[in-house]
Amino acid sequence: MLLKRPPSFSLRPFVKTLWVTNQTSLQRRPGPAREHVLPTGNMHLVFRLSDQPLRLFDDAEDATGHLLGRALVGGVRSTFYLREISEPVWSVGAQLLPGASELLFGVPASELAQHHTLLDDLWGRSASLAREQLLEAGSPDRQIEVFESLLAARLPAVRGLHPAIAQALEQFWTTDDVRKVVMSSGYSHRRFIALFRHAVGLTPKLYCRVLRFQKALRRVAANPSPSWVDLAMAAGYSDQPHFTREFRDFAGVTPEQYRKVSPSFSHHVPVSHPPR
Repeated sequence: MLLKRPPSFSLRPFVKTLWVTNQTSLQRRPGPAREHVLPTGNMHLVFRLSDQPLRLFDDAEDATGHLLGRALVGGVRSTFYLREISEPVWSVGAQLLPGASELLFGVPASELAQHHTLLDDLWGRSASLAREQLLEAGSPDRQIEVFESLLAARLPAVRGLHPAIAQALEQFWTTDDVRKVVMSSGYSHRRFIALFRHAVGLTPKLYCRVLRFQKALRRVAANPSPSWVDLAMAAGYSDQPHFTREFRDFAGVTPEQYRKVSPSFSHHVPVSHPPR
């Protein structure tokens, strides 16, 4: 069961999507199972309501991995991470927009980028209390309502994204010319990069690469038998080798491998695992 919902009006500047997933009625997968989780360009806040904490692996050869917690912030990333999916999970989460990090967690997005952070380290005891409230909420609809209330309560009365960064994020949907966007901001290149990393967690150039990858990912998922050359050009790559190389860097698999797997969720790619 997966329930996704856009946030209420007060959270829309900071939250892209709220969701609840509950797989606990499903059978445990036979043997260990893993997946690549692909970068989205956004941060994620997740509460695991089932007992299993998140287990991550350093690479494909890592046989044991390491356990994290049940309330986590996934910082914005520029490549995939590898996690265990053997046990059915029950989670409540949010995909966060640039500018949310400092408001919700008290630290710039750049400090949380490229890794997971225990929510206890950011919210203290409030993280455990929030998880308890979500567990007590009952239905998925009610869980999202409680989650929205928890997030709204942490937002200051008057704060927002830096106007130059808000404008840049809008421009980057249609152009990856970072130099042009910086010039239109009125800030020096160095100052703009610092402001952008503070709010988003990535540099503008790397963020634009992730956006281009997202465009390619949507095209691959939508076309069961794509022309890789045409797809690469349509997504903004210089040629097919450039597209293949960057896709593999971000996803850990080639575009053809991704197409053959045909994942149920575009950012979650099941992969083989080393024997234990």
